[in-house]
Amino acid sequence: MPATFFVVPQWQGSGSSRAMRLIDGAEAIRGDLPSAATVPVEVPAGAGSDEGTMVNRLSSVIAVRDALDGAMAGRTGPPVVIGGDCGVELAPVARAAAGGSIALLWLGAHPDLNSPETSTTSAFHGMVLRTLLGEGPDSLLPGTPLSPDRVVLAGTRALDDAEQDYVDANGIRLIAPSELTPESVAAALAATGAESVYVHVDLDVLDPAEIDGIGFPEPFGLTLAQLIATITAAKDALPLAGAGVTEFAPASPESAADDLGTILRIIGALTA
Repeated sequence: MPATFFVVPQWQGSGSSRAMRLIDGAEAIRGDLPSAATVPVEVPAGAGSDEGTMVNRLSSVIAVRDALDGAMAGRTGPPVVIGGDCGVELAPVARAAAGGSIALLWLGAHPDLNSPETSTTSAFHGMVLRTLLGEGPDSLLPGTPLSPDRVVLAGTRALDDAEQDYVDANGIRLIAPSELTPESVAAALAATGAESVYVHVDLDVLDPAEIDGIGFPEPFGLTLAQLIATITAAKDALPLAGAGVTEFAPASPESAADDLGTILRIIGALTA
C-alpha cells in the first residue's frame, strides 16, 4: 500500500529556542509532498498549559496527539508522519504497537528517555520514547506500551546520566554511530522478534555537517549515506509499519530550501 503523509507542525513539545521554526520546517517539507497523499493536521496556535504537571505545554501535546490519531483512523498503508518535534510520534507508534508486533528503530542523537522527574528542561520531546515505553505523564501513556526489548536506538550519542541508567537497566539495544552498519541494524531488529518495524528519524541523527536546520546539533553523527543505508537495511529486515521524520527547524523559511534535498532523500528511502 502506498504511504500516507501526515504533516504535523507541532512545536509545543520542543525545548529549543528555535521551536516555532518547526512550523516552517514542516510546511516546507509539505510543499514537496504529493498533495493527494498528504493530510495536514491542525496544531493549536497557543503554547498550552502544563496541566499542573512537570511537562511544559502538556495540553497542546495532548490535543495534537488526539488530532493525529483521529486523522489516521480508517486509513490504510503505512503512515509517514512529518513533524514538528518528536512528540508527534505518540499516536502513530501507539497505533502500530496496538495493531501488531512491532520493533521501533529510534534514529536520533538523543534517546528521548527522560521522565518528567529526570528531565532538566520539562520539554516533552526529551520524554517521548520513555512515554511510549509506559512511563510518563498519565494522560499521554499508550494503551499498549512498547517493551524495551523491541526498541533499537541507533546513531544515538548524547545521553543524560538518567537516560544511560535507563538504557542499562532495561537492556535497550544501542548502536553508536561508530558501530552502525546495515548489518548491525538488521541483526538488532531481527533479535527483537518483531514482525514489522516503525522507523523514527530525528534529523539530529545526522552529523551537523550534513544538515543546518536542527535545534540540537551533536557532533560525530551519521552521514546522509549512512542514514539511507540504515533505513534500507531496516526495511529489508522487516516490513515497514510506519515512519516519522522530525525536528526540522530551519533558521528562516527561506533557508529551509538548503536542507530539503537531504530530507527528501530520507523520505524517499522510507517510502521507496
